[in-house]
Amino acid sequence: MKFYNLNEVRNVTSIGGGPIGGGWTAFYLSRGYRVKSYLHDPLEEEMFMKIVKSAWVSLEKLGLAKNSSLNNLSISSDLKECLREAHFVQESAPEILDLKQNLYRELGDILPKNVVIASSTSGFMMSDIQKKCSTPGRTVVGHPFNPPYILPLVEIVGGKKTDVDAIDWAYEFYKFSGKAPLILKKEIPGFIATRLQEALWREALHMVANGEASVEDIDAALINGPAPRMVVQGQCMAFHVACGEGGMATNLDQFGPALKLPWTRLKAPELSKELRNRMVDGCNEMAGEEHFETLVSNRDDAIVRVLNALKNKS
Repeated sequence: MKFYNLNEVRNVTSIGGGPIGGGWTAFYLSRGYRVKSYLHDPLEEEMFMKIVKSAWVSLEKLGLAKNSSLNNLSISSDLKECLREAHFVQESAPEILDLKQNLYRELGDILPKNVVIASSTSGFMMSDIQKKCSTPGRTVVGHPFNPPYILPLVEIVGGKKTDVDAIDWAYEFYKFSGKAPLILKKEIPGFIATRLQEALWREALHMVANGEASVEDIDAALINGPAPRMVVQGQCMAFHVACGEGGMATNLDQFGPALKLPWTRLKAPELSKELRNRMVDGCNEMAGEEHFETLVSNRDDAIVRVLNALKNKS
């Protein structure tokens, strides 16, 4: 299947007005693309532009591509208009399967066959999303990690009817655009990063539910323990390096039996009203009087400094 040459891609259509859709819009604008953003409801525009402008502050600190500008953005609630002259589509519609399936039926009928369509879905498999699409061969998952405008990861996987060329094209496009794409070996729910995050999240909920740790304890343990190490080495290499010259072999031989010990509880805890209140109250106490926008700004600024530090190191 023949798709656009990467150097020919100038126009990106972003579908969705939430934090992911707005984040993607800001990212593509920062890379010099012209972006048409489709919003289901015109009333979403004010909040959408807040997301885009907030993201732009961080993107400026990371470095903008030549000719990048917020003026390259147009917004419409007319889907056909947003898809006109599109060279690539990033779909970030609400996580409702019927909605996505019907949307992909429209996309398949409207778009030329040489335009790749990528979904930001975090919960659905492309095999399910593409069922009503007349041209499923060019549909892939392009799952970002939140916030999508600064975190580099994009997980790519096709569905049962996806053409391998579309997966390869998406990989090269995201890489060309400045992302760190990763192609999954198999189609699985939740992909890679979300599944790893979910395991950590479940254990945290168990500890709070059982009174073993507070919300603040858990975040402090991560921030001052494994998180900085994982930034530079991930999970597997961190364990490989931690065991000296024997590496992972020593790790598994020495600590392998400990995998049988009850150190983790991957089964989800019962989300009782008490647990919910503990989590909500704990987060509110940590946030204090800080407004949500300030929390987001502080987070993004810290991530940008980490990414720039890693960039300068390499």
